[in-house]
Amino acid sequence: MAALSLSMRTTALVGFFLALPLAAQTPSPRRALPAPPAVAVPCDGADTTCDAPSMRREFRGVWVASVSNIDWPSKPGLPTADQKAELLALLDRAQTEHLNAVILQVRPAADALYKSSIEPWSEYLTGTQGRAPVPAWDPLAFAVEEAHRRGLELHAWFNPYRARHPSAKGALSKRHIARTSPALVKKYGTQLWMDPGESAVRARTMRVVLDVVTRYDIDGVHLDDYFYPYKEKTTRGTTEFLDDRSWKKYVKAKGKLSRDDWRRENVNVLVHQLYDKIHLAKPWVKFGISPFGIWRPGNPEQIKGFDAYEQLYADSKLWLENGWVDYFTPQLYWPIGKVEQSYPVLLQWWAEQNAVGRHLWPGLYTSRVTAGTPAGNGLTPSNPWVADEIVAQVDSTRANPRATGVVHFSMKAFLTDQGSVASRLAERVYRDVALVPASPWMAKGLPSLPAVRLKKNAASGGLTMTMTMPPKQVARWFLVQTRTGGVWGSRLVATCACDEEIVPNGEGMLPDRLVVTAIDRAGQASGTVRLAVRR
Repeated sequence: MAALSLSMRTTALVGFFLALPLAAQTPSPRRALPAPPAVAVPCDGADTTCDAPSMRREFRGVWVASVSNIDWPSKPGLPTADQKAELLALLDRAQTEHLNAVILQVRPAADALYKSSIEPWSEYLTGTQGRAPVPAWDPLAFAVEEAHRRGLELHAWFNPYRARHPSAKGALSKRHIARTSPALVKKYGTQLWMDPGESAVRARTMRVVLDVVTRYDIDGVHLDDYFYPYKEKTTRGTTEFLDDRSWKKYVKAKGKLSRDDWRRENVNVLVHQLYDKIHLAKPWVKFGISPFGIWRPGNPEQIKGFDAYEQLYADSKLWLENGWVDYFTPQLYWPIGKVEQSYPVLLQWWAEQNAVGRHLWPGLYTSRVTAGTPAGNGLTPSNPWVADEIVAQVDSTRANPRATGVVHFSMKAFLTDQGSVASRLAERVYRDVALVPASPWMAKGLPSLPAVRLKKNAASGGLTMTMTMPPKQVARWFLVQTRTGGVWGSRLVATCACDEEIVPNGEGMLPDRLVVTAIDRAGQASGTVRLAVRR
């Protein structure tokens, strides 16, 4: 094996080796000479044929809801093999559609779709709350590994306060918080809700989230828009959330805030502490929230609608202004042409509140698309959405320089191609793969160049490439870009993979150019290793 020291396009000196096959013994003159082996040499700095195309940086996320079995699993109590097959099909579709992040709901209602010592197994998974899947498996560990294998980020989605959803049918487990600590849980209309005013509730949510952060290799923690519950209505009017116990404790401790401001502060404290403690545990794990898309009516002036600040006690503007999130995903579930909740107008307003430059990735109501045709700008339940509305919203987001991606609700729209929305997105805006935008505030410095080893693979007729990082450095991905027949292709390789196979294409051609870049866990890119592959 011959070892060659290669130079890079960067000033850093990094050694790496190409393992090349030794020449065979001199063949008999009567036998045909074998084809010469492929060899790789470093590209000259001035060789522009080794310049791989730049990758678009854009977040393309999708929510995968487990509550009410909206997206996964398709129904409770499926055999483990079927649950795995559905999850793999979902991840395959996300990869095929050129999405790059899956936001998987793992705690819909003080329960768990993963192995937890704190909360019971979810009935949406096994059919009975507290019953473990048989055969045993851990869906979150499986999802993380398989998502990374496909070049997808995996974010764990938690509901911080809901304790029981109206769609739940079975009995509560003995381990459920409503059974173990009933004073912390209030019945509110058709739901059970953990009281945000109780410090023990905040501590439990913190413990649940940090348990997942420390045990799983997730890329992000995600909260949705449910803080204090949406108001329940009866024939007598709107009912109030029964938090007298925690409010009286606050007043007795000489608290000075009004009741509404106290409720908002309860949520603020949770958000701020989650941000700090997640990054203390793992600085590279992103924290994101997807609040209701309108902060307060009149912001900006033309906007009307639900007041989340007043009704949900969610001061989401404060969280963004203070940088208590790494990404912010306001649910902008209205069409572009609806003046009172205009998508681009709200997006621009949120961009103006983003004082510290966090990621702004709005949520789109992609599953609202049907096969019908709208009759004008105002889209209503009797006037359905079409796929081009979502395409136009992606285009509108791209036109705003302070927004760098979107999140689609929900995966079902892609699995069923409802109203041809997945097809239209693939044709119009998601033709190529994209990298998740970098989060430089989450890292110290840029990653070093990877070391790359190549060797001939006799079985496949291609090359086996092994990529490693220097000691004490970790990459999330290796970006591998190859040029075959004049056409460049790109793929992300998880760093847990030991080798990457580069095989001939359908015409028996190997790449003639190969470029490798390390992407760290904050999404930052190293310099490039550029190789020319010759015979």
